[in-house]
Amino acid sequence: MFGISCTFPGWRFKNEGLWRLAHSIRRNANLYPTHGLGPVSQCLDINRGDRFDYLVSVSSPARGLAQYAAKTFGPTDPRARQTYRLGDVNVSLIQTALGKVITLYHDTNLPRPYSRIHHVQGTNGLFEKYPNRVYIEGRSPNDRWEELTAYQDFDHPLWKTEGERARGAGHGGMDYLEGYRLVLALRTGQPLDMDVYDAASISAVTPLSEQSLARRGRSIPFPDFMKGRWQTRRPLHVMEIQAT
Repeated sequence: MFGISCTFPGWRFKNEGLWRLAHSIRRNANLYPTHGLGPVSQCLDINRGDRFDYLVSVSSPARGLAQYAAKTFGPTDPRARQTYRLGDVNVSLIQTALGKVITLYHDTNLPRPYSRIHHVQGTNGLFEKYPNRVYIEGRSPNDRWEELTAYQDFDHPLWKTEGERARGAGHGGMDYLEGYRLVLALRTGQPLDMDVYDAASISAVTPLSEQSLARRGRSIPFPDFMKGRWQTRRPLHVMEIQAT
């Protein structure tokens, strides 16, 4: 199971592009799934042995944006009187063909401390980020979390070779590594770490969640973008990099 939530405090109406506000006015959906589903898709072998099968989606009432506008600009301001369709918090559940469950949050309209709520859980343990902690059965102290620093030896080799260059880049250095991998693939002719099938699969969450919400949380199937070829385990080259 995996949860993802992104908050950008203060973006409302001023710091962020107006495209986000325009979507909030006319759409009730999980509007920004890619940040969370990109990493977890690779973690769960999506399009490389498994695929998204169907989703269900629900949202809380839409109150945060109008309340923020009324406090900031006054109750008679058009932005305060605007009707917003996007629920303050959307929760979408995704079931994969092999039975894995993903919990995906969209939560950008309410005030709270920043957290992306990473949570990955399997039969032998779980990992969380923000705060960073891990529990592995048989290794961690009984019923107690461990600091992630105890597992630094298991860091991906890219963090060990490029970590210093990535320091200070966006999202804890991830933005640098994504750009690094993209440029490297284009220069060497290697397959990209995310291809068009991956992009289509994670982007489809927005219209599918919109359909589910319009049907009172009814399950909506994902298109099989690969027409069955997802059952063949394709290599993910970024996970094949060896430490040097």
